[in-house]
Amino acid sequence: MSLAAIPLLPPLREGDRLTSAEFLRRWDAMPELKHAELIDGVVFMSSPLSLSHGDQTLNLGAWLWLYAEQTPGCRVGADATWIMGPKDVPQPDIALRILPEYGGQSTVAGRYGGGAPELIVEVSGSSSSRDLGVKLDLYRRAGVREYLTILLNPGQVIWRQLVRGRYKEIPPEEDGLLHSRLFPGLWLDPAAVWDSQRSLRDAVEQGMRSPEHAVFVRRLAAHKRR
Repeated sequence: MSLAAIPLLPPLREGDRLTSAEFLRRWDAMPELKHAELIDGVVFMSSPLSLSHGDQTLNLGAWLWLYAEQTPGCRVGADATWIMGPKDVPQPDIALRILPEYGGQSTVAGRYGGGAPELIVEVSGSSSSRDLGVKLDLYRRAGVREYLTILLNPGQVIWRQLVRGRYKEIPPEEDGLLHSRLFPGLWLDPAAVWDSQRSLRDAVEQGMRSPEHAVFVRRLAAHKRR
């Protein structure tokens, strides 16, 4: 007796309109696929990434790793998939989150992140129109509390904070550094993003020596003991 043929799932294609569940079902059937996103029900596939995109993603990931290493309860990840809603499954370049047991707002949804991490970083080259358009709107709706975009062309750093449901740009301090409003001590030197003679490490290490960072670490620890 012959076995009934098992129907194959159609592959993910740019522009497909799917639910999150169907997107993930097709994604899981394509183990060779490394990057795809569902935004407002529409599938977006990755374009080739430049060397500068790779360099910046690695540098900013290391910058956030330094902070998370000295801030128990915080975790940084790169290129992970997040289930943010019934029609939204983005794959941000980098995310910094407060773990749920320390009072964070995100969850774990099986193998993926659930809800919204507190901070997302997107390095924007060929994807700038998406990162500043539909993804910015998605992150706002999902409740990503800070959104940092690194625009490779024209070489610009924009750090936004979610205030009463809208993103508001965080201005630099008098010393030219950008300070996170949510993660005390997470400081960024925008000039160091573009100048290879400067280090992102200097600003964040300075920030982690601040009294505000020490208070934040104690607050996270107190929440964990509850």
